[in-house]
Amino acid sequence: MRANGRKNDELRPVLIDRGFAKFAEGSALITLGDTKVLCTATVKDDVPQWLRGAGQGWITSEYGMLPRSSPRRIVREAARGRPSGRTHEIQRLIGRSLRAIVDLTLIKDRTIWLDCDVIQADGGTRTASVTGSFVALCDALTWLCGSEQGLPCLRGFVAATSVGIVGDEFLLDLDYSEDSAAAVDMNIVMTDTGKFIEIQGTAESEPFEPQSLDALLSLGRSGISQLVEIQRDVLGDISHLLAQ
Repeated sequence: MRANGRKNDELRPVLIDRGFAKFAEGSALITLGDTKVLCTATVKDDVPQWLRGAGQGWITSEYGMLPRSSPRRIVREAARGRPSGRTHEIQRLIGRSLRAIVDLTLIKDRTIWLDCDVIQADGGTRTASVTGSFVALCDALTWLCGSEQGLPCLRGFVAATSVGIVGDEFLLDLDYSEDSAAAVDMNIVMTDTGKFIEIQGTAESEPFEPQSLDALLSLGRSGISQLVEIQRDVLGDISHLLAQ
């Protein structure tokens, strides 16, 4: 039996507190078991230099773990002088995941920054960041609609989860204790229509069989479907944002 009596195909308790940050154009505090990530969206009337004049906007991300988000204090990356390789990897994952479901030509010459700050970490911080950032992004796009009637730039919903093999068990949504013991660890990003955006999978000790991959992807698809339904409940009607 897993922690909190979870079944192998059961998510940790999920809570998305929309509009958590007062000053951001969009925000969400996502709680996934004992993992908590604050996702904020900021709209800037500018794009990276290499995109100027291209007639499209941009979506990018920054990610960081607060010093006491883990059992031992984490040194701030600003104190080190540069982000770690892990931080770069996660930031790029979040940015790619959100750009994949947005028609960037419709946000014109703007950049939407998604800042993901891990308040408490117990596994799955990157997948929680993607899932929470989508909610923050929707509110930022709705904020833009205040001055522009309708902004149907979304191609759908996006969410992410982790799966893995621990012992002989196939598990959904690994916490830290499970992740650290996993023989296979995988992060999956998908749309609400079941299309994959990104799959990050690693065998920690021995190679795994193709049928194991199929089982893990099926497990991830089930978890993401549940996360999308939670996003729908939190966001309500966003038909004004969805491309027809």
